[in-house]
Amino acid sequence: MSEVALGNVNDNFEEKCKNKIRDLTSHEFVKMTSSGNNSIFVALSAVEGDIIVPDQGGWHGFKQIAKFLDKNLITIKTDLGIINPNYLNDIDINDNSALIFTSFAGYCAEQDTKSISKYCRNNGITTIEDASAGIGDKKKLLGNGKYSDVILASTGSPKMINVGSGGFISTDNEEIFKNSSMPQKLSKTTEITCSGIYAELDNVKNNLELTLNATEHLKKHISNTIHAKRRGVNVIIPTDDAKEISWNLKKALTIDKSGFITTCPNYNRVKQKAISIEIKNLDYGCLEKEYLDKIIEELKINNLQ
Repeated sequence: MSEVALGNVNDNFEEKCKNKIRDLTSHEFVKMTSSGNNSIFVALSAVEGDIIVPDQGGWHGFKQIAKFLDKNLITIKTDLGIINPNYLNDIDINDNSALIFTSFAGYCAEQDTKSISKYCRNNGITTIEDASAGIGDKKKLLGNGKYSDVILASTGSPKMINVGSGGFISTDNEEIFKNSSMPQKLSKTTEITCSGIYAELDNVKNNLELTLNATEHLKKHISNTIHAKRRGVNVIIPTDDAKEISWNLKKALTIDKSGFITTCPNYNRVKQKAISIEIKNLDYGCLEKEYLDKIIEELKINNLQ
């Protein structure tokens, strides 16, 4: 990125990024943006009908941006963030509507993109997947254009594509970009950022796999985690003493940056009292067994077992 900024590299990194993202998502059309929220803005501005969001386990930006765009917002009931498409039968939805969701409900449990896709395509609902945490899935269940009509992501920090800024949106439906030309102009990114994204795209599959394996290790040793059998990039543990335990854990498990331990209720996680251990926010060098076992030890000391 510094070499591009200094003018020492003359290359079209935006197009190179698009080609790599096409390979990852299997979508034909890709646009680079200045942030994940701008990607959401582009996607939602193209929706003519309702915007459907999960009642928890999503991203608060979904609701904020939908309201800013003066879209009709519909909330769907979930199972602690997990979308059951059958719940869509319980609500009235206008034509040309869209369901927007994150690859992992509350970051702790992968969504069943196959069942979501099947229902929505049979009922004329566009699916928009925020794959900031799910892009690069080796199982090709998350961030896959075979299932999601629109895929978007942030490449800020900390993310699977960890650049510090930027984002993208991909789709096979070119009309989405034709219907959102103004938001795209307002959310363009730079060649400097694209050069960083281009380099980091080579690491995304391994980054996600390392994070998933680390989270699985914790779930195996902590018996009462939410959605224990689903893949995720954090661990959420119910407790009535979330505030006190969070304080204890932050003193015992110090890191350079904040955001490793968060408390619930929280729309972006779950709407019940709990502690969330954000494995996705750790440096990949800290995902080795010795460090993970230290986290498990402290959780058990605080009766989270």
